[in-house]
Parts: sequence; C-alpha cells; structure tokens
Amino acid sequence: MTSAPWRDRALSADARVGDLLSRMTLEEKTAQLYGVWVGASTDGHGVAPHQHDMTGDYEWDELITRGLGQLTRPFGTAPVDPTLGAQALARAQRRIAGAGRFGIPALAHEECLAGFTAWRATAYPVPLAWGATFHPGLVEEMAARIGHDLASVGVHQGLAPVLDVVRDPRWGRVEETIGEDPYLVGTIGSAYVRGLESAGIIATLKHFAGYASSVGARNLAPVRAGVREFGDVTLPPFEMALREGGARSVMAAYNETDGVPASADPHLLTRLLREDWGFTGTVVSDYFGIGFLETLHRVAGTPAEAAHLALAAGIDVELPTIRSYGDALVTAVRAGDVPESLVDRAARRVLTQKCELGLLDEDWRPEPDGSPIDLDSAGNRALARRLAEESVVLLDNPDGLLPLAPDTRIAVVGPRAADALAMLGCYSFPSHVLPSHPETPVGVDIPTLLDSLRAELPDAKVTFAEGCATSEPDTSGFEEAVARTAEADVCVAVLGDRAGLFGGGTSGEGCDVAELQLPGVQAELLDALVSTGVPVVLVLLTGRPYALGRWHGRLAASVQAFFPGEEGGPAVAGVLSGRVTPSGRLPVSVPRERGGQPWTYLQPPLGLAGEVSSLDPTPLYPFGHGLSYTSFTWEDFAEGGPADTGTAETRTAETRTAEIGTAGSYEVSVTVRNTGARAGAEVVQLYLHDPVASVTRPDVRLIGYERLELAPGAASRVTFRFHADLSAFTDRSGRRIVEPGALELRLGASSADVRYAARVRLVGAVRELGADRRLRCGTEVGSVDHWTSGPANRQVRWPAGP
Repeated sequence: MTSAPWRDRALSADARVGDLLSRMTLEEKTAQLYGVWVGASTDGHGVAPHQHDMTGDYEWDELITRGLGQLTRPFGTAPVDPTLGAQALARAQRRIAGAGRFGIPALAHEECLAGFTAWRATAYPVPLAWGATFHPGLVEEMAARIGHDLASVGVHQGLAPVLDVVRDPRWGRVEETIGEDPYLVGTIGSAYVRGLESAGIIATLKHFAGYASSVGARNLAPVRAGVREFGDVTLPPFEMALREGGARSVMAAYNETDGVPASADPHLLTRLLREDWGFTGTVVSDYFGIGFLETLHRVAGTPAEAAHLALAAGIDVELPTIRSYGDALVTAVRAGDVPESLVDRAARRVLTQKCELGLLDEDWRPEPDGSPIDLDSAGNRALARRLAEESVVLLDNPDGLLPLAPDTRIAVVGPRAADALAMLGCYSFPSHVLPSHPETPVGVDIPTLLDSLRAELPDAKVTFAEGCATSEPDTSGFEEAVARTAEADVCVAVLGDRAGLFGGGTSGEGCDVAELQLPGVQAELLDALVSTGVPVVLVLLTGRPYALGRWHGRLAASVQAFFPGEEGGPAVAGVLSGRVTPSGRLPVSVPRERGGQPWTYLQPPLGLAGEVSSLDPTPLYPFGHGLSYTSFTWEDFAEGGPADTGTAETRTAETRTAEIGTAGSYEVSVTVRNTGARAGAEVVQLYLHDPVASVTRPDVRLIGYERLELAPGAASRVTFRFHADLSAFTDRSGRRIVEPGALELRLGASSADVRYAARVRLVGAVRELGADRRLRCGTEVGSVDHWTSGPANRQVRWPAGP
C-alpha cells in the first residue's frame, strides 16, 4: 500500500505531481529547478564558456536535504571507468534520495553529440558527417546505441542533437551541425531523437533558437535574423524533431535576437514552443545561460532578476549548477518580487518528467543491473565504421586515379595523417575533456589514416612526412615532404582541422575563423606538393568546408571527410583503396574562394552571382554533391496527380503545367539504375523552385531525398509525393502560408545538377497553415526487375497527413 497519492502509480502523472507539489516547501520546489556540477573546473580550463567565473561553492550535504533537480555530467567532467562510474552515480543518487524528505533522486544528464562524451565510450562521426550520409535510418540506429549506453550507467537525459542550420561556415560549431539546409537538418535530427528516445533517454534539442546565425560567425554574438529567416530556416528542424521525433526537452540558446536574449524570450519559449507547437516537456538553460542574462546580456541586474526573466520566459531548469534558481530565487519569491506560481509551473514540469521516468516510484533503484558495461562494444564500432564510410564525400576524381593501385608507391604527407585526434570533433571525450588530463590514455582505439592506409594496401610502399603542423606557421618540414613526394607515384595529402574549445583548436566551440582558408601553412604545403608534378590526392579531415578553388584542376582527386570518428581512418582508407565505394553527399557547399563567404545555397536571386557585384559566391562544389566509383542512369521520369487531396489535375500541351489545389499533392517518379561494375549508392534529391512569390524565396531548396543502395545492374524506382504544404513560407505579416502560383519540382543529384523538372501550378485561395502542417515529403521506393523493368517490391514512407 502506497504511503501517499504521489507514490501511487495507478494515478495519472498530473495527479501524482499535484499531490507532491502541495506537500513541498518553496526551498524544496526550487531545488528541483537546478543542477549541481560536481568536480567542475574553476581554473580557466573548463568545457563551458565563462566556467571559471560562473561556478560557485556550495555545501553538498546541506544542499541535498532540499532535494536536487539535476546532476551535471557525472561521466563527462573527468575520466572515470564506466563500471566504477555507474556505481558511484548510484551511490550519489542514494544519498540524494536519502537526504530529502521525499526520497526523490536527481535526473542525470550528459553530452552525447557524437556519442556518449565519456571516457572509453565510442566516438562516432560528428553530426556534419551524419548529414553527409543522407541516411536517417542509420543515424537513428546510432542514436539508439548511444541511448542504450547512457541508460546502462544511470544517465537519464542527453544534450543532443544540435539542430542549428549553418548560415556562415566560418562559425566554429559548424562541425556540430547537420548542414546548411533545414530539411536535411530536420529529417536527420528527428531520426537521432527517435533513436535516443527509443532507449528511454530524454533528447534535448539545441540551441533554441538562432544560435548559428550570429553576426560575423562569432560564438555567442548577436543574431540579426528577421522574421522570415527565423520562420523558414531556423525553426523548422526544431518543429520536426518535436512532432516527428518526440523530443522531451529543449535547450534555450545563448544568443539574443534583435535585442532579446533567447533565455528571456516568452514569445519563443512559451507562446511558440508550448502554445503553438504544444510542447509539454522541459526547457533547460544552456550552461550558465541564465547567469549570462546578468553578466553578458545585461538585461538583469542581479541573479534574482535573471531568474525572474528566465522563469517568466519558460526556462524550467538552470544548468549546469546553481546561480540564479537557488537562494536568490527563494528570497525574491518571499519578498514578493517573483510570483511563486512561476516556480510551481517549472517544478510541475520537472517532476512530471521524473514521474514518467519512474523516479517517483517507491521501487525505484539506481544500481546497475550487474551486466558488464562496455561503452565501446564491437557493435558500436561496426556501426561507427559504417557511418564513417557512408559519410565520406568524393569531391573530384577527374582522371580516375582513385581507387589507388594496390602496389603503388604512396607518399602520405600532412599534419593530420598520423594523428588519431584528426578523426574526432570537439565534443568527443578525447578532444573535449582529456586535454585537462594529459596523463590519461585516450581510452578507445583510434587508427590513424596513415596506419589504416598501410593496413588497407599491404603491398604498397608507403612513406610519410608531416610537412607542417596543423595551425603553426613553421615551414621547415616542407623540404622532407616534397622529397618523399618526388620519390612516389602518388601523394596523399592529409590536411584539415584539430578540434578544440575556445581557441584551443581550429574547429569547435569558440574556434571561429575570419576566412575559409586551410589552417596554418597547410595551403602552402599543398602548393609545394602539387608543384612536384606527382599526382596529389587531397584528403580533408575537417569540421567545416574550406575554399579549394586555388587547386581546382591541379589535383588528381579530392576527398572530404567531416571528423569521421574513431573508425574514420579505416573508412577513409577504404575509400582510397576502393574497398568502399564513396557515397557521401555534401551537407554544406564547398566555396571556391576563401573570402566568398558567408554563403549557403539557400539564396534568393540577389544572393546569387550576377552583374551587380564583382564577387561571385558560386561554390566550387554545391550542396548535395558527391561522386562514386560506379555510374548511375536516371530514366523513365514520370509525374502525375493528385495523389490524395486537392483539385483535379489539368494539363495543357502548351504549358505542360499541372494544376493542383493549395491543399493538394503531386507525384514525381524516376528509375535509377546502377550501370557500373560496383555496388554503390545514389542520393536522389527533390528541390523546389518558386519563380514568383510575394516575398523573395531561395532559388532552390531541398524538400525531399532518398538514398538508394544498388548492386551492379540493379535499379530502383523512387516516387516523391509533394504536398502543397511543403511550398509554405512566412509572409509579410508573419503568417505561414501556401500561396497560389507556379512552382517547379526538380529532381537532381545535387542542388546544381538537375536531371528532371515538373511544373506545377497551385490554384485556389491562400492557405494559412497551423501546427498540423505537413513537414516531410513522402517517398515510395520499389525495386525494378532487371529483365522486365517491372516493379518487384515496394517500400513506402508516406508521412501521416493532417
């Protein structure tokens, strides 16, 4: 028999939490609204901005008598053996539960951007590499594994995925994003959320919202995006991840937009997120984000004022540790300066989430189940390898030098060739935490590209010269690098980034750049290698795209890998040897000139090249681009409709334009056949062109895609069901509308390589869309019999309609 209604699992979560809140003191309610960061560094070498001056002191034993909302990064703060860490976390949870009147444990959270950011845990490819795969199902499988690992050690919440859309690739956190297109970010990000949530882990969407649109690509800089930039580029991935992914938490961003910090914006965090979108989970602050309202944004004069602003806006939990939501808030409430109803609102949301996790149940237990804890299992590594392989992009191979001959003489040159950390992004444990613990081994096996290439091509003669450091100006190694190259049949130049924090790397949080040129003297090294006359294959291991126009037409081949993770070395070596047929596609454009940015492909007419400016921003390699070692033909294009709703189709020979209603649908189909001798993957991409609209629109934007895995000679037919909702945009009054008029649906192999187009005219009245609008383009894939070209089987992925 339960001791109180809030312990009774037969009651609804709302009823249980209501009963519990009625029994709690103000101090006990506020204690549920903050985290505690045990072991956080205050010496200036932290992993969060201003950590050294925002982390205060507290008396642990006294503090937990009130209860505790969150435990911050018990595994991601310092190296800890996973098994011992799980046991220590369980003991801490027992102490927290035992110290308070209600026996409620804390909710433990961790970073998991590219894998569980913990010692000895799998380091997967970074999100930009996920985007390059164009493979949501594989990303979902990875996230489920990450979630399983988090749950196995007692963690409840993961601070991922990042759904910021790249607006300026000079920004240091580009590696953390999925790409420069909101549809790609939304579909891949939603898949990650589904995977993490399937393991019972609370996925936290970040950074809400506008963080990546900072002025000058500077971290935490102001955002000056307008209503349409926000509505059509920034917000859609978050909306999709909430509706289709089921995320249960959102993190408020650091930035301010047009003078209003996100952490103090009730329009963003309450009216839009909760009232319009129906979100019922928790909103957490980014680390120290509430304190920054006082110290950086200067919209609050005291911690209590910052707490009032954040609570009123809709932030439920202060992370990572206590500053504003502790005693300062209690005093302000008692003085009548902050309504207690705001505390109750936030506490209800936090406790409801704990109730749903089982943390309010009498039989709750924190101890691990006794199973061996392996955070870098063989299954994890196999999946990390597959993700890495599918993410590698073959940019150019003009003379077919790749794959490399198995018995050739290869000079491997460059600062990223023999460094295991060249594979990892900023939010991997070795790059994120271990720099503060240099005596600790990396904890996972990370083959370098040099070692991987030697293993991949055992009959080749492989020599190595570093040539230069990643970012230092020293050119003294050029002579040896040129000598090794001159002795070889081919040079593999391995260049790129070193991930780090706040200027400690060339890519990563706080590692923003002024221009998109290769770091240090790597460009000069590449010039020296090319000048030898030996064919040079450029391999880039980076966290952002870099300008490559300087070497266009001078390289034998170019390969791009975005921090491909612990299995990235074998994956890239497999592409170079031909064991792996490259299938990645660019999630970001690759610029021609280092100063031709900021630029992404989502440009209206005046953002494109033209006679009004001497600067041509056209990228060297466009969004969606990627080559293969096999060949594909696209054939039997067909179009027709309506597929479900809307007016009947009308078509005339003169216009060859179909007419559908502004609530209608239309289908386009194409058969893709592998005509080469190798198995490979083609990514069919559907773009929308809106030639005339009431506000300026991007010339093209992605609205659908399908990755097709095809054996030699095999073919698949893919059908896209375009719904008029996918043409919606934010009008002059801020409404999201579907506007009647002409559209063009373009099927292409990239944003610039269009194979087929269908003209459609939307007819009828302007439609204003609500939260039930269609977000995703449905697809149907059927294999095609090699001999009869008839359908053999079909796989349908139509989105649920309103």
